[in-house]
Amino acid sequence: MKRSPAPRCLPPAQDHAARFARQREADRTATAEDYVELIADLLREEGEARAVDLARRMGISQATVTATIGRLQRDGLVETKPYRGLFLTEAGRAMAEAAKLRHDLLVRFLIAVGLDAETAEQDAEGLEHHASEKALEAFAAFVAKREAEGA
Repeated sequence: MKRSPAPRCLPPAQDHAARFARQREADRTATAEDYVELIADLLREEGEARAVDLARRMGISQATVTATIGRLQRDGLVETKPYRGLFLTEAGRAMAEAAKLRHDLLVRFLIAVGLDAETAEQDAEGLEHHASEKALEAFAAFVAKREAEGA
């Protein structure tokens, strides 16, 4: 017979507010991370990244992509060149690399705990933006231990 988990008590209001603030910030940065990661992938795989490619791969309108690219330019993450598409700045490349490393770690972790590769890829897409550094370190240690054991 399964035991019910102990009821959770609410944390102090200040701690609770800090948790929600962290999640709101993660939501704000998730879009930028998704865009720069996809631009980096397109540049690596296809040699170019265009707004139309982002719209098609993300399943959104080109107008939405254009507006977001404008914000990413203002934030210093993306550059556009007439008739040449999209390019990442140094800051954009650093963000894309960090997002890719988190994504890859989460995929490896989810597979290590028993998920199939396709589900792990899908779930990692959202989790990568919300896992804390402390959680990522724990996931990395777990994966490293499993890989060292040959599992």
